[in-house]
Amino acid sequence: MRKNRLGQSELLAGEIGLGCMSLGTDRGKAIALIHEALDNGVNFLDTADLYDDGLSEEIVGEAIKGKRREDIILATKVGNRRIPGQEGWVWDPSKAYILSSVKGSLKRLGVDYIDLYQLHGGTLDDPIDETIEAFEQLKQEGVIRHYGISSIRPNVIREYAARSGMVSVMSQYSLLDRRPEETVLPLLAQAEIGLIARGPVAKGVLTGNGAQKAVKGYLDYNPEELADLHRKLLELADGRDLAQLAIRYTLADPTVAVAIPGASSREQLLGNIEAAHSPALTEAELSALRALTRPNRYEQHR
Repeated sequence: MRKNRLGQSELLAGEIGLGCMSLGTDRGKAIALIHEALDNGVNFLDTADLYDDGLSEEIVGEAIKGKRREDIILATKVGNRRIPGQEGWVWDPSKAYILSSVKGSLKRLGVDYIDLYQLHGGTLDDPIDETIEAFEQLKQEGVIRHYGISSIRPNVIREYAARSGMVSVMSQYSLLDRRPEETVLPLLAQAEIGLIARGPVAKGVLTGNGAQKAVKGYLDYNPEELADLHRKLLELADGRDLAQLAIRYTLADPTVAVAIPGASSREQLLGNIEAAHSPALTEAELSALRALTRPNRYEQHR
């Protein structure tokens, strides 16, 4: 599998990673899927302390136990805090919380360092300099190798790009969500920061059976539009796997270092990985795909 450098770091990520949020809570099944991914060239695993209340990190940690640690890029996230006795989570990007929370992630993952530690959100009201100080301190201590943010807000991304040493931004990006193309991708390209593209198959809409997933609509597409678009995309794919075509679209921009589709079955996982062996899209194909979809824009947080 082709590997791309993540921003200006030394991390070389396989272009197809594994988003671990959708692996579920069945330990045996989830661990088997992670092993299958690793055996097929995937080296980038993305999870978060938020997923299944920390169970996702535990499962990932169990799956990589006994594997060559240096061969795996382990990414997790911080910022969502559970308050004992309260329902749900609260947002806490404070330095104190980040320095404390990383200890729990390390324990659940069963490792002594994290390759990529990401802020799981962010707003302009956050103590951004304090948040950056926390990540920089953890990096100096060797607890993390690099850090980034997971955000779809251009105004937040802009601040971190200007004020921090982050190497990556994780953002939703697909044929149905082309918002990063307007401002985020050009900004990251100029700053030499890599994009980690989540949701490249748009919750399954951009798959062969995606017509069944389109009934709820997606972003600014209504169900009727999606049904028509799905038919046209299948015609354009001309026998190729639609999910693989969609993943290759996100990887066409050189700023995108890795795409992380989720997978809840072996079939989905191997289909996603096969996109790494599919040919890159031609300019004619990219133009045709862009003509069929619309260049959505961020209306808020610009």
